[in-house]
Amino acid sequence: MFEEAIDYSIEKVKKGMCSFKDCFPAEESRNNIYLPKEGYSWTEGFWSGMLWLAYEFTKDETYKNLAISQIDIFQRRLDENLGVDNHDLGFLYTLSCVAAYKVTGNKKARETALRAADRLKGRFHEKGQFIQAWGDPNGEENYRLIIDCLLNIPLLYWVSQETGNDEYADIAKRHLKTSLEVAIREDFTTYHTFYFNPKTGERLEGVTHQGYSNDSCWARGQAWAVCGTAFSYAYTKDESLIPVFNGVTECFLSKLPQDNIPYWDMIFTGGEEPRDTSAAAIAACGILEMERYVHNEKFLKSCKSMMESLCTRYLTEEWSNGILKEGMYSKPHGSKPECNIWGDYFFMEALMRCHNPEWKMYW
Repeated sequence: MFEEAIDYSIEKVKKGMCSFKDCFPAEESRNNIYLPKEGYSWTEGFWSGMLWLAYEFTKDETYKNLAISQIDIFQRRLDENLGVDNHDLGFLYTLSCVAAYKVTGNKKARETALRAADRLKGRFHEKGQFIQAWGDPNGEENYRLIIDCLLNIPLLYWVSQETGNDEYADIAKRHLKTSLEVAIREDFTTYHTFYFNPKTGERLEGVTHQGYSNDSCWARGQAWAVCGTAFSYAYTKDESLIPVFNGVTECFLSKLPQDNIPYWDMIFTGGEEPRDTSAAAIAACGILEMERYVHNEKFLKSCKSMMESLCTRYLTEEWSNGILKEGMYSKPHGSKPECNIWGDYFFMEALMRCHNPEWKMYW
C-alpha cells in the first residue's frame, strides 16, 4: 500500500514540474488543483522538499536539477527582503537549502541557509524568551509566539551542528522551553498562539488564530507539538522532552475519530465538520522520528493506522495535481477542504520514513 502511495506521489510531483519551475504551488488548491503562485508565502519550501524526496526515491536527476535551480529564488528572497520577516524561515530554508546541502553538498544552499538562520535568530526576544512569529520585531501588536515555530527551530540546531557555534542552538532551546511552558496545557492540548507583554516579557494569554476557539485544540497545532518535540529531541536528546512528546501524542491520538484522521479542530469528534489530513501526516512524521529513539508500540500502531487511512481514503483523483485531499488551511478565514502543499510534503516524508527507516531527515 505504501509503495503504491509513493509511486502515486512521485507521479504528482512529476506532473507539477510542468507548472512549477520558476514559481511554486499556492498554499492550498482550488477544487484540488494547485495554481502557480509568484507571491512570497511561508510554504514555498514544501515544494522544494517534495522535489528532494522524489529525487531520493527515484535517483532521477530531473527532480534534483529543478530543486537546485530554485535555490536562486530563495537567495533572492533574502537579498530583497521578500516575505522573510517572520518565523517561517525554517519551513522555507530547511526544506529547500538545508535539504540541498545534505543531499548534494551544494555550497550555495549551505550559505543561503546560514543567512536565513541569522534572520530567524534575530527575531528572538530576551523579554519573554521566544522567537516572535509575525510582524515587525520592534512592534508591540504581534509580541507573541505560535506553536508552528517548533518546526522552524531545527534550522537553528542545524547551524550550531554545522558551524560549532552554540548560540543558535541555545536560542532554539530557550524558545522551545518557553513554548512548551505556555502553549501546552495541563491536559496536553495546545494553544495555537501565546501573547507576552512587550515591555516586561510577562506571559499574558493563549489564544487561537486558526482553531475553533481559544480553549479548543486546533488539530494542526497539536500535530506541530507532536512533530516539534520529536525533532527537538533528535538534536538535543533532552530526556525531559519524552514525557511531553508522550503527552501531546497520546492526546492527539485519543481525539481521532473512527477513520483515524482528525477533524480540523479536535474539539470535534463527530459530525460534518471538515477533517485536516495534513495534521495526520505531520503527526505521523513526529511519531516515526521519535520511534528511532524511544520505541512505543501503541504510537507506532496508531501511526500505521493513520497512514493506511490516508492512503486508502484521502488520496486525490487522477486529474488533480495534489496528493492528499481534505486538508484544512484555516477554516475561520474561509478555507474549504482542499489539498495543502505542506500536507503533501509531510505525507511524502512519512512515506519515506516508512520506506527507509534510516533516512536522514532534512530538518
